[in-house]
Amino acid sequence: MGFECYHPAIGLIYFAAVIAATICFQQPVFLAISFLCAFAYSVKRNGRRALLFDLCLIPLILLFAGFYSGYHHFGVTVLDRNFIGNRMTLESLLYGLTLGTVTAAVFMWMSCVFSIFTADKVVYLFGRVSPKLSLFLSIVLRMVPRLKVQAKKVSTARKAIGRGAGQGSFFRRLSNGIKLLSILITWLLESMATISDSMRSRGYGRKGRTAFSIYRFDSRDRSVVIGIFTCLTLLAMAVLLGQTGMDFDPRLHMNPITPLSCLFYLGYGVLCLLPLGLEVTGELRFAHLRKSI
Repeated sequence: MGFECYHPAIGLIYFAAVIAATICFQQPVFLAISFLCAFAYSVKRNGRRALLFDLCLIPLILLFAGFYSGYHHFGVTVLDRNFIGNRMTLESLLYGLTLGTVTAAVFMWMSCVFSIFTADKVVYLFGRVSPKLSLFLSIVLRMVPRLKVQAKKVSTARKAIGRGAGQGSFFRRLSNGIKLLSILITWLLESMATISDSMRSRGYGRKGRTAFSIYRFDSRDRSVVIGIFTCLTLLAMAVLLGQTGMDFDPRLHMNPITPLSCLFYLGYGVLCLLPLGLEVTGELRFAHLRKSI
């Protein structure tokens, strides 16, 4: 039983919390917890393709850190000088590494969001508050997998006539790739216009219109919400006590790690591992029930 089986509002609260914490918490321990948990959960949700994507992010983080330290020169701990004579400092290198890790973690969390939130959940969450925003988000979320399928169809058809993106000389491949991209953009614009007209003709967005939904907030959802807000309470205490930040300019500085800090780390780890733990527990319980039949 995956995390998508819970109430959509729980998923919205959870991912909003962990993504906001990933962006705001620059303390190394919090950042490492977020990165590792996002890595594990994205691989659990999306399989081998997510594993390859996540592994490719690691060298990109290192490259970005080197690039950032070469062009931003704050800090007092000089490591070396780049090819144009500018100094490279430890503080700028670590800050670039922090920014790269935050970006990579957000990408991995977003891959989990796309695998859990379907168009009907978006419509359910935002339909009454803002029908236009709901329609836009549902179209975007639905369009991503549809675009992949359409790209595969067009690419296969063009390969059959010798005009695939990987066929011919370099300039021929470049021309074929540009034409493929042009076809997909045209199809995307036409599809969005068709969907918008179709929804408008059905009266979507008109006052008093209701939508069918199968979501009910039960006791299982309440227990998960209690767990999430317990962890968020610990994180709020960590923020108030200055345990989530770190200074990079002019010197590296963060509050010392205390036993209370370990409690905050534990709460954040539980929060980030919550959906993965729920899915693994559900799979083990289901396997046990199958054996007992």
